[in-house]
Amino acid sequence: MKGNLKRWLSGDGAVVCAVLDGTEMCREMERIHKTSAVCTAALGRLSMAASLIGYTLKNPGDTVTVRIDGGGPAGILLAVADDLGNVKSYVDNPLVELPLNAKGKLDVAGAVGTNGTLFVIKDIGLKEPYSGQTALVSGEIAEDVTQYFADSEQVPSACGLGVLVNPDLTVAAAGGYLIQLLPFTPEKDIAQLEKNLRDVTSVTAMLTEGMTADDIAQKLLDGLEPEKLDESEPEYACDCSRERTARMLRALDIPTLREMAAEMPEIEVCCHFCTKKYVFTPQEITQMADEKEKAAAAED
Repeated sequence: MKGNLKRWLSGDGAVVCAVLDGTEMCREMERIHKTSAVCTAALGRLSMAASLIGYTLKNPGDTVTVRIDGGGPAGILLAVADDLGNVKSYVDNPLVELPLNAKGKLDVAGAVGTNGTLFVIKDIGLKEPYSGQTALVSGEIAEDVTQYFADSEQVPSACGLGVLVNPDLTVAAAGGYLIQLLPFTPEKDIAQLEKNLRDVTSVTAMLTEGMTADDIAQKLLDGLEPEKLDESEPEYACDCSRERTARMLRALDIPTLREMAAEMPEIEVCCHFCTKKYVFTPQEITQMADEKEKAAAAED
């Protein structure tokens, strides 16, 4: 279930390129959510993007949430990643079926929609999370991520994402890359990058040809004397737990807790990201309400 995420730097230190082979991660995502082909492609691309953005975070424990609300039939798509690129994701309507687009490809833009917004929220240990957004430019996700960095972070970037789905709906290949330019990047580097990007095929084509993340990074940075910086083996992984779910329930107000305990034989909470279910008894919910009442009384 692990991916292969590599980060390279140009010889002059002006261009950073991260490449992810996330095939196994997307396979786990599809296994959990049982998505249709077009939703596998859409949610897979968003998951790859979140993983790559997460890997740009500096500190352990930092997280990024990438959310798209494009007005399409798939509804809201959401992916959360940490600083190692581990990711979990969710789509409102996982079983959307659409005809192929004009290019004979899965119609990701049709599923996602093009009339909406890409939101990026970074929780990096500050009092308030950093939040940025941009209007969708294509609904294909890679172009939207590139636009986000230009609009919200003023970082010239190039993003490529891809998910190849087999006829049996399993994932054949999935991955992506994120190239970012530092403010002092010389024009010759930019010209070389533009040439390299014109010459490369799609991410999934390169992966199915047997290229590794390192191979793809070196191809993208050809002529720029690239050096490998670091690497990670991210997973599709959910960090939910019974304890965390209980904390979420305790955040509800006392009347709501008492109403749940009185009316429901058991309280079942299902995690959107991994579909794991946690069951609480009315007695446990009543105890939560009692504890909140005692705490409130002690404060008065």
